[in-house]
Amino acid sequence: MTSIRIERDIALPDALRVSRALSTPHLGPRILFFSGGSALNGISRELKRYTFNSIHLITPFDSGGSSQILRRSFNMPAVGDLRSRLMALADETVLGQPDIFALFSHRLPATDTGLKSEVRAMTEGKHPLVKAIGRPMRTLIQSFLQDFTDKAPVGFDYRNASIGNLIIAGGYLGNDRALEPVLFLMSKMVDVRGTVRSVVDANLQLGVDLDDGRRIIGQREITGKEVPPLDARITRAFLSDGTGALRPGDVTLPKRNRRMIGQADVICYPPGSLYSSVIANLLPAGVGRAVAAQGVPKIYLPSLGADPEALGHSLADQVQALVTPLRADMGADTGTNTGDNPADLPVRRFVTHVLCDLSCDPAACDVVTARHGIPCLRLPLAGDVPGRYDPKLACEALVSVA
Repeated sequence: MTSIRIERDIALPDALRVSRALSTPHLGPRILFFSGGSALNGISRELKRYTFNSIHLITPFDSGGSSQILRRSFNMPAVGDLRSRLMALADETVLGQPDIFALFSHRLPATDTGLKSEVRAMTEGKHPLVKAIGRPMRTLIQSFLQDFTDKAPVGFDYRNASIGNLIIAGGYLGNDRALEPVLFLMSKMVDVRGTVRSVVDANLQLGVDLDDGRRIIGQREITGKEVPPLDARITRAFLSDGTGALRPGDVTLPKRNRRMIGQADVICYPPGSLYSSVIANLLPAGVGRAVAAQGVPKIYLPSLGADPEALGHSLADQVQALVTPLRADMGADTGTNTGDNPADLPVRRFVTHVLCDLSCDPAACDVVTARHGIPCLRLPLAGDVPGRYDPKLACEALVSVA
């Protein structure tokens, strides 16, 4: 395939860079994703072939499904997206790994019969899914489950609960209510080929303002998956304590995550729900400054399928939605004001390129370039599954710009 140049020193695809990554993935590029949900999991599984050094900053603001029950019961961040990404990046060649996948992917039935007994059998090491796992992993898993059941309120609703979520929640509760230690342990347990971290360790909600004046708080109410989709355009996203919008600076990016952004070879805003999966990660104070400080490719890989959260958003509008909170952070009153006028900062400080499939309207790409002054490239990136990127092609594109 003929390569397409997007900068003087970047071409897509770059056969040499791809070949080098495949031969030495332990030396592969540090591609950082602001992500959440499951849309990136297929690409993440493929990415393990190219690099063991990808970085995934994940939103902990999910308020739907079994995560909602855990959050209400324990006043904790959502862990479902973290578990999902850990499993996607786990080394599947390790002996016994399929057994761990089976346990972490197991969901309890939707009926209430015998659920506590099943969890108790797991805690005691008598359940087949737990017995199949060798020590010392089995001991650690039992310990986390014991911590969970010891602290679970009377009447906790186990219906349809993800066992993986319960294990991580138990580790969180048993480690002074901190996500970092349990994510580190889980990463070692399943030999994760990359780094998975919560963008912030905080029990908060995502909120949005709509162009008809309404304010919606709660990720579950925004995505259009468990409730009817929004019927008005989102104009602003914010973090909330559950009642109203928090002030800029109230929620700060941890130093460890700032360092990770500073070490990235590529920054990617990947496919997924525009606001609840991607922009949610850009809202903590410090993210915009960390991104702007990096002189690396910053790629927007927009979703191919319909996204209820992007109602009324053209491709150029989506880029603007990404840039808005990042620009705002540059002028936020957080004690580290850069002195820049955020409105004057060029888009390329935050997004340098848009890569999309050939199915994208060429006119929409032209508007991106005309409005934002950045290249928008149409490439053969779609897969056989409608609305999804081909994981191999997407990974080769990202590795090529590293």
